Amino acid sequence: MARALPSVRNITLAIIVGLASLPSLSVEQELHLDYRLNEHLVLIPAGNGRSMMETTVFQPNGPGPYPLLIINHGKEAGPPSAQQRDRFIFMATAFVKRGYAVMVPMRQGFANSTGRYKDYGCNMTANGYSQANDVRAALNYARQQDWIDSDRIVVAGQSYGGMATMALGTEELPGVRGLINFAGGLRDDANSCDWRGQLVKAFGNYGAANKVVSLWMYGSNDSLFGPELVRRMHGAFVHAGGQARLVEFGAFKRDAHGMIASRDGEKIWWHETEQFLKQIDMPTVVRYKVVPQPTLPKSDFAEIDDVDAVPYMGERGRAAYREYLSKMSPRAFALSPSGAWCWAEEGEDPDARALATCEKKGGQPCKLYSVDENVVWHAAPSPLPDGTAIAGRVSPPAAGAVGGTTSSTSSTN
Repeated sequence: MARALPSVRNITLAIIVGLASLPSLSVEQELHLDYRLNEHLVLIPAGNGRSMMETTVFQPNGPGPYPLLIINHGKEAGPPSAQQRDRFIFMATAFVKRGYAVMVPMRQGFANSTGRYKDYGCNMTANGYSQANDVRAALNYARQQDWIDSDRIVVAGQSYGGMATMALGTEELPGVRGLINFAGGLRDDANSCDWRGQLVKAFGNYGAANKVVSLWMYGSNDSLFGPELVRRMHGAFVHAGGQARLVEFGAFKRDAHGMIASRDGEKIWWHETEQFLKQIDMPTVVRYKVVPQPTLPKSDFAEIDDVDAVPYMGERGRAAYREYLSKMSPRAFALSPSGAWCWAEEGEDPDARALATCEKKGGQPCKLYSVDENVVWHAAPSPLPDGTAIAGRVSPPAAGAVGGTTSSTSSTN
């Protein structure tokens, strides 16, 4: 079975309950819709209208019409139906601020989309074309909406979604001015085949039929597609006649494969993306203000590295806090009087993820003890800023714990 690990949302949430001998559980919590970005869900027909794709939409205030960005997701290890809804919240925010509508379609068989995921094993060319069919369905739907400017569209994708985006570019695509490939490709460790060679061949095939200019971005410490393979893929694409500029941006945190899932990724991808958007005559100027999420102020309860000061913790909890201190920002550590705790790292809203999982496992209200580099705990309960999530169903879209881009761990005491 062809698989990509990690994709932008492939995370490991190791939930350890009670004694260390008990099995770990995998838990993901669904994020609330983000009112700041007018986030909502639509169902888009696919597969000759027999299936429906769960699609996240973000847009500015007002009736439009808006230029459109479609973002295509990757594939996690395991059943596609177990994959959570992707949002690409950081990229979506950057584009909504610049007046774009953003669509993130979950292709057939993924998340809550109906239909069947089709796997062509090591036939990478066929895998890409199969996924591109669903992207085309989303594109056709978007072009029929009166709030979309059907002449100003960009299609992007990450990992398997990047590969699908390039496969899509072999077609005549009215209104699509450019494609962006972030760490695109698909890995197959299951069939013991030459998946790298097949991947190079696929991009050569896509390049031979390419009709839309593209930007490619890959990092040097990508856990799936290293620099040598990336250059082979790009070389095959352009030598066959494809239009693509490759940007190799060096190392990014622990794993560049999930760069666009990181809060800090915009510092890497926006500059090159901005130049590309200008090249294809798409908007780049900020036109709308998106209110930032409220944050908790630093408290004077303790220094962040004072493990003994953390309340309610037994030895396992203190060991977990030491582990938390080694994690990347953005990060958060939550706990409750029951002794339950959870830390979350990278991806979307680690504060809400840590709180929600802590409460789910401990059965009592949890509070944040630390956020990023600060202790935010107060000995007595204190009100949170308006809009701050105390608990909720949350889900981080980010690259996987393999490579360490996003993870979340919890337990009781």
